[in-house]
This record gives sequence, structure tokens and C-alpha cells, in this order.
Amino acid sequence: LTLRSSNQLDVTVRFPELAGLADAFGGRDIVLDGEAVALDETGRPDFAVLQQRMHISDPIEAQRRSVVIPAALQIFDLLYFDGHDLMGLPLADRRRTLEALVEDGPAWRVTTAHDDGAPLLALADEQDLEGVVSKKLDSLYRPGRRSSAWRKVKIRRHQEFVVGGWAAGEGQRRGRLGSLLVGYYDDRGGLRYAGRVGSGFSQAELRRLLDRLQPHERVTSPFAEELPRADLVGATFVDPVMVVEVAYAEWSPIGRLRHPSYLGERIDADPSAVTSEI
Repeated sequence: LTLRSSNQLDVTVRFPELAGLADAFGGRDIVLDGEAVALDETGRPDFAVLQQRMHISDPIEAQRRSVVIPAALQIFDLLYFDGHDLMGLPLADRRRTLEALVEDGPAWRVTTAHDDGAPLLALADEQDLEGVVSKKLDSLYRPGRRSSAWRKVKIRRHQEFVVGGWAAGEGQRRGRLGSLLVGYYDDRGGLRYAGRVGSGFSQAELRRLLDRLQPHERVTSPFAEELPRADLVGATFVDPVMVVEVAYAEWSPIGRLRHPSYLGERIDADPSAVTSEI
């Protein structure tokens, strides 16, 4: 078994509970697409909880966390099987083959598909879930491309942002990272500033983020616009190589995030592909 993120990072060691998935196909080659999830105390998928599994490189620690914070692979597509490239087939055909091949296991399952989008979205809203993904049944699998045939319909407001810098903390965070300076790319390729994110961090995550960002420090700002003077206080700029997931209340009229909260780093995201979702 090999597990790769969408930007081709090998994350196999991080999810030992999925090792048995390879044995389910009798040694035949198969490529699946899915998403690893971890659940919060209410049984809902929680990206912040999954973050406790995403940065582990030690197999022993990964095994320990797989017991304390179990993850599961939600499988939703079949790309290749037993010498056959299936990406050129319609989604309906790929799903039919996927459901015939893959049986649910202790840490993986094939996601259910529904044709009643509006009631499903209402149910997701009622259960405080992130949203739904809608896909046309005749759509092909196009790696690395955005397509109008696949749409995310979000309920909770959160999206990916590129980190362009960090600001030193104050009070209990003095001498450490206090907030992240984040942005997104516009249609001309400029990194637009979206504001500071200063909540949602554990102490361990603050230390980890600072260690990750310091090697990428730079003198000049990566943002395409001049930042407000208040946001420059204590700021250190970095190359825009890190992507984070942020929850927020709304956008201000001048394009700043209101009440943003850090959810976690997206190691599977390409910074250059991060645009505004408003």
C-alpha cells in the first residue's frame, strides 16, 4: 500500500490502520481516490482532529495515534485497475466498478452517492457538516484540473489560504508566533491579502508552524498590495509555500476575514491554486 496526498507527498506511514486495504485486491494493481477523515466527539468529520495525524513521521507514534485518534479512508473514485486506466470513463461507470470491487473494511468504506441534492444539503446543514460535493454522472476524471462538472457546495464558511508571513505574539505568546498573515491568488496571479489569523492554535502547533516557516523567511512582502500599517507591526514575511485551512464568520467590505480561526495546515494543496471562494 502506498498513500499519497494530492500533491504527491507520501503519507503512508501516517495511517497504519489502512495497511490491510492492499490485501483486499489479491495483488492486483489498483488506484483509488478518497479522503482520510477523523471524527470529533460528536461523530462528525473534523479537519482539526485529523491534523493530529497529518504530521507524524515516526511509525511507532503513528501506530499509537491510530488507536487514540483513529482515521478512516472515505473512497469515492476508481482511477486504475488491473492494467486498465479508467479515468476516461464516465463517473457512473467508475462508481459501478468501484462498488463491485471494494468492500468496506475496518478503516475504509466506499462513500454513498445520492441523486437528491437539495434534501441532502439540508440534512448536512442540520447536522452541522461542511457541505456536499456534486458531480455530473457523465464527468471524466481529470487530474489536477478544476471542472464545472464537480462542485463543492459549502455550508460552513472556511477555505484554504496561503501563508505570506507571521506576526510575533504578545502576552503569553511573547517571543513566539502570534498570528499568520494569509492571502489568496487573484485571476492575475497576485497574492491578495486577507488578514491575520490569530486563534485556533494549540501551543504545540504554534511551535511547529514557527519551525516550518522560519526557513522560508524573506525580506520583501509576497503580497501584491501594501499591507495596513497595523498589520505590519511585528510581521515577518515568508515565501508563499504553506497552505492552511481557516474558518471565518464573513468577509469585510474591504476583503478581510472576520473572526478567522486556524483549522490546520493543508499539506495536500498547491499554493498557486488557492483562490478566493467568495
